[in-house]
Amino acid sequence: MKTRFLLNILAASLSASFFCTPLAWSKEASDDQTLTVIGYHEITNSKNALIPEYAVSSAQFEKHINWLKQNGYHFIDADLLLKAHQGKARLPSKPVLLTVDDGYESFYQNAYPFIKANKIPVVLAVVGSWLEPDANQKINFSDEMIPRNAMLSWDQLKEMQNSGFVEVASHSYNLHRGILGNPQGNVEPAAVTRLYDPKTASYEDDLHYQRRITEDLRKNNQLLKAHGIQSPRVMVWPYGRYNMQAVSIAKHLGMPIAISLDDGADSIKSSLGQLNRILVEGNMTTNDLALEIENRQKKLGDNNRPQKIMHIDLDYIYDPNPAQQERNLGNLLDRIQAMKVNTVYLQAFSDPDANGSADMVYFPNHYLPMRADLFNRVAWQIQTRTHVSRVYAWMPLLAWELPKSNPAAEDVVVTQQNGDSAHLNMGYHRLSPFSADARKAIAGIYTDLAKSVPFNGILFHDDTTLSDYEDASPDAMKAYAAVGLPNDLAAIRNNDADLQKWTAFKTQYLDDFAMQLAKNVRQYQPFLLTARNLYAQVALKPYAENWYSQSLEQSLNRYDFTAIMAMPYMEQAPNSDQFYQDIVNRVKKYPNGIKKTVFELQSVDWRTNQKVPSDEMAKTIQSLYEQGAMHVAYYPDDPIKDHPDASVMRKAFDLKSSKLIP
Repeated sequence: MKTRFLLNILAASLSASFFCTPLAWSKEASDDQTLTVIGYHEITNSKNALIPEYAVSSAQFEKHINWLKQNGYHFIDADLLLKAHQGKARLPSKPVLLTVDDGYESFYQNAYPFIKANKIPVVLAVVGSWLEPDANQKINFSDEMIPRNAMLSWDQLKEMQNSGFVEVASHSYNLHRGILGNPQGNVEPAAVTRLYDPKTASYEDDLHYQRRITEDLRKNNQLLKAHGIQSPRVMVWPYGRYNMQAVSIAKHLGMPIAISLDDGADSIKSSLGQLNRILVEGNMTTNDLALEIENRQKKLGDNNRPQKIMHIDLDYIYDPNPAQQERNLGNLLDRIQAMKVNTVYLQAFSDPDANGSADMVYFPNHYLPMRADLFNRVAWQIQTRTHVSRVYAWMPLLAWELPKSNPAAEDVVVTQQNGDSAHLNMGYHRLSPFSADARKAIAGIYTDLAKSVPFNGILFHDDTTLSDYEDASPDAMKAYAAVGLPNDLAAIRNNDADLQKWTAFKTQYLDDFAMQLAKNVRQYQPFLLTARNLYAQVALKPYAENWYSQSLEQSLNRYDFTAIMAMPYMEQAPNSDQFYQDIVNRVKKYPNGIKKTVFELQSVDWRTNQKVPSDEMAKTIQSLYEQGAMHVAYYPDDPIKDHPDASVMRKAFDLKSSKLIP
C-alpha cells in the first residue's frame, strides 16, 4: 500500500485544485486553442496497485481513449503543442495531451501496446531516483521500499521513446517525497517546501532553495541523457505542487512545458509553464471524465460551488504549552469535520490585545515578532486531515504595528481631527498605503507568508478602508494633489464632485494595492484566490462608500469573493430579518453578485460579549439560502468552548448542496 503521506498530498492537491481559478481562465480561447490535459498514474490489472485510489485497469484506460476519439477529441504531442504556442502551427479541434506519471513497469505491459497500435502520443513522467538503482535492488517509494523492477527499465524507456509515441518527461530526480516543513514535524512536498532544520531551528533561504531545486532537476536530466533518453522538454510537478521560481528553473533547464494538477481550461495563448490537468481516479467513468472536461471548458469554479466557511482566529489555537496547543488543534480539526465546512478563513497574524491590528504573526518573517510558528502547522493539517478544499490566509492590508526600528513604523494613517463624524475613527492603527516604505514593508510580510506553506487564498481584513476623514498623512496629501484634489480634506468633503473623486481615488488605490499583494503572493501560490471583508453599510447605503472608501460593485469586479459582514448586532440593526433581506436584494442587482458574495455572520455579540445562539445562526443560514444566497461564513469559531454547536451548524449547511451550480 502507498504511504499515508502520498495519499494525503494527492488529496490535498485535488481539493486545492478541484475548482478553476481566475488565472486559469483569465484569457478567452477559441476551440482549437483550448487544450485538455489528462493525467494517469498506474494502468494495471492487479489488485495490488501501489496507489489503488489512482490506478485504472487497461480496459478502463482503453475505454477512456476510445470515448475521447469517438467524441471528436484529437491527441497531440509536445512537438505540436510547442509549435502551436509559437504560432507556427494550429491545434486540431478538441486537442488532448495525455500524461502518465511515475514510470511504472505496468505502463509498458498494459498501456504501451494499445498506444502504439492506435498511434496515440503520451507524455511519460519519470523519477530519476526510482530508475537509478539496479534491477535487483529496492527503491524508496515515498518512504516505502519496493522492488526496482516495479518501475520501467532503461531498455523499455528507450524502446518506447524510439517508437515516436512516448515522450519521456521529468518528474524530478528526488522531489517526489516529503521533507520536514515545520517544527511540529509535518512532512510537506519537497518541490515547494522550505526545508526546516531542527538543529538550527531555521528554514531554507531563497538561495539554498533555488540551488536544491536546480540541482535536482538538472541531475534528473543528466541521468536520463546518460541512459540514452532525450533531455526532457516537459516537467510534471510531483503532487502537482509548484511555484513560479520552480517554473523558471525548469524553463532554464530546457523544459518550457510544465504540468500541475491545477484546474481550469488550458490555452496555448497562455504560458506553457502552467498547464492544468484532470487527474484520473481509479473509479472514474467516461461520464465522469466528460463532466470534468465540460466543467473546465465552461470555466465553472469556486463561485459556482457553495462555500461553507468557518472563519478561525488562530489566537484560539495558540497556547504557550505545546501539548495544549496540539489539543486545541485536534479539537478544531474535529469541529471542521463534524460541521462539514469546505472552506476555512485562517488567521495568519496575531492580535493578542484585540485592537484589530497585528502585533505579531504566526509565520517566520523579517518584519514582525513571530508569536509561534503555527500557521504552517494548522493550515497543513486542515488541508490533509479534513475535507476542506480551500484554506485562505486571513491578513490585514494596512493594520500592522511594526517595531519602532522599522522606517515605516511611523508612516501611519492620519485622521483629521476637526469636525464631527460617526465615521471619524475607524479604530485600527494602520500604516498609510500612500507611504512607499509602508507598502514595501507590507509587501515583504506577504511574501514571507507566501513562502511558509501552500494555501489557496487571501482574505483581506476589514482594515482595507479609509474613512471620510482619512488619510491626512503627508504622503497621502501629496497623492491627492497629484490627481488634482485640493490640499484640504474639509474642502474636499464640502464639494460633492471632489468628494466623489476623492472616494473613487482612495477606493481604487486600496484595491490596487491589494491586487498587487496578491500578484506577489502568486509567485509562490500561483492559483491564489482573493476575498475581502466589506462593511454591511456599503451594501446597504450607496453613500457609505464615502465613509469607508469601499465599493460593492468594484469589490465584486476585482476580488473573487466579497465577504460582507452581515452582522446585525454589530450594526445595531432594528430588524435583523430586514437587514439580511436588504443586503441580499442589493447583491442580486449585480451580475454574478450572488455567486461572488459571501454572507458572513457573527457568532458573538461583541457589544454585550454574549454568544449568538447556534439555533439562531442556523435559522439565519436557512433564511439566506431560501433567499438565494450561495456562500455563507461565520466568525469567529470558538474551538475551546465549542461554539457554535457543530451538529446544529452541520444541519444548516447541509441545506445547500455542495455541487457545482452552472
